[in-house]
Amino acid sequence: MNFTILSKEFKKGINIVEKITGKNLTLPILDNVLIEVLSNFIKISATDLELGIQWWGMCKTEKEGKIAVPAKLLNQIAGVLTDEKVNIKEKGNTLTIEGKNYKTQVKGFSADDFPIIPGFSKDNFIEINSKKIKEGLINVVDVVSLSQIKPEISGVYFSFQKDIVKLVATDSFRLSEKTISFPNKQGYKNMFNEEVNFILPQRSAKELINIINEEDKSLRIYLSESQVLFETFLSTVDHPEINLISRQIEGEYPSYQEIIPKEGKTKITVNKDEFLKQVKAAGIFGGRTNEIILKISKNLEIFSQDADIGEANISLPAKIEGSELKVSFNWKFLIDGLVNIKSSEITFEFQGDDGPSIIRPVGDSSYLYVVMPIKI
Repeated sequence: MNFTILSKEFKKGINIVEKITGKNLTLPILDNVLIEVLSNFIKISATDLELGIQWWGMCKTEKEGKIAVPAKLLNQIAGVLTDEKVNIKEKGNTLTIEGKNYKTQVKGFSADDFPIIPGFSKDNFIEINSKKIKEGLINVVDVVSLSQIKPEISGVYFSFQKDIVKLVATDSFRLSEKTISFPNKQGYKNMFNEEVNFILPQRSAKELINIINEEDKSLRIYLSESQVLFETFLSTVDHPEINLISRQIEGEYPSYQEIIPKEGKTKITVNKDEFLKQVKAAGIFGGRTNEIILKISKNLEIFSQDADIGEANISLPAKIEGSELKVSFNWKFLIDGLVNIKSSEITFEFQGDDGPSIIRPVGDSSYLYVVMPIKI
């Protein structure tokens, strides 16, 4: 192996893939990344056997080859490279990295010891705007429950329909749904010609958020029976840049639509930022259960009390429809739903003091957040 690459590109590739290494104590080879040099391209791969990431960058290749190298050490070395370009060679499972005023050698391992990352048939795929998927995932990913009893809710549910995509997450106490619309299918192609659904583990969803940049680019999704591949592309040439390969979570996702109330008995409309601020203020006195109480009559009051430190009683202007109500919530759960809303106002619909309640942005039907009250 012998190639030359821009230092910033080498750093970028190492930084993207090494984050998933170093978490398997029984297979030390997984602490490494696999460097493969092909004609004009370098590919850097990492896997923990459930999640794999591959990154491609352009380089000037003198000799092709591959080697496995400790990920953390390589990331430290890449972090101190100051030369514009570096030359990298491999001989006898030793990697030499050399710049104008810098030279270091790293002991590596045979590429044959590195696990094989599975390939995919690329005959059919879903192609979608990557920025919209990233924004949608940010809206829902933190609501996932890491449950061993109900593994099907330990990930984000993806549902690719005719001209919309739904992303859903729940932990049984709250639920977040983001609907991404594609009028006339612009920016969205489903070559499977049918509805496609799968559950992506939360960790994989968070890594997907990390690898997608802020540009409007295409993201391709390929499926096998038990795994899913997300693929982004280089801007300069028609070639993959990042592949994220993840297992799918087995099982059927809950029929979550059944718990979403069609109509609330009580409904308030309130300024989102002010409501968010006052929920946080009341949360100071929420105690160990994080409980705050909403009292809805002629106005909206937020009350919380901690026997050891004191209490808060806050009044807010709100448009109120329906019957009077007193209902308790975990204030942190309310915050998780509110921070994902961009509109200036929200509606909050209640089914009483023990049924599911819904928070929605005013003027935006693409997002809803269902939260269960604390039973008094």
